[in-house]
Amino acid sequence: MGTVELLRAAGVGVGDEVVVPAFGDSEPAEAALLSGAVPVFADIDPETYCLDPAAVEAVVSPRTAAVVVVHRFGLPAPIDSLYAVGRRHGLLVLEQSEHGSRSAELASRRERAAYLDRRLRGVRTPQGGAAHTYEEYVVRVPGNGRPDRDAFARAVRARGVDCRVPVKTPVHRMPAFRRDVFLPETERAADETLALPLDGASTKRELQRIVSVCNALGGLLQSAF
Repeated sequence: MGTVELLRAAGVGVGDEVVVPAFGDSEPAEAALLSGAVPVFADIDPETYCLDPAAVEAVVSPRTAAVVVVHRFGLPAPIDSLYAVGRRHGLLVLEQSEHGSRSAELASRRERAAYLDRRLRGVRTPQGGAAHTYEEYVVRVPGNGRPDRDAFARAVRARGVDCRVPVKTPVHRMPAFRRDVFLPETERAADETLALPLDGASTKRELQRIVSVCNALGGLLQSAF
């Protein structure tokens, strides 16, 4: 069952609110609307890019019926803490994953991520941990220096390394969902994150190329940390 069907099956509908992340795609917010409820945006944890339990608790109201949790980039959300929030307030907690790699690739993906972790300079590498599956290898490029993330990305691409901005516009800034809410970590992540190419089949030459290009540019960013 999809998110909409799960919300409807749980009796979520008109007059209810559903807490969703704004960092990511709009599917959770759309699901809330399609069930008849109102999406309410909560901020993220800056390390996991997933909903921050304290931020969720801060937006819970008497009308809140559910929370939709998305595990982001292969790093799981703090689900035990989010379920605890749900129990305290009698809320349905639904989990979503963006996508998943085959288990056979997992060790290779982690090995390659560790290589980048050890060698990249001038960008902030992902929060690791045994649970991270590195569906995307997302770094932070500081936005308070020059070049900023977008200029850095253009320069990286110009030197032959593909990269992408994982979340171009947070959902609460999209016209269909625009809300006047303060989500500082969501805004900062949208401005600073960059996904570098990595999968279980990345060759050492490809990884060395990523490191060489990023480090040559990243030296310009050291003062921003």
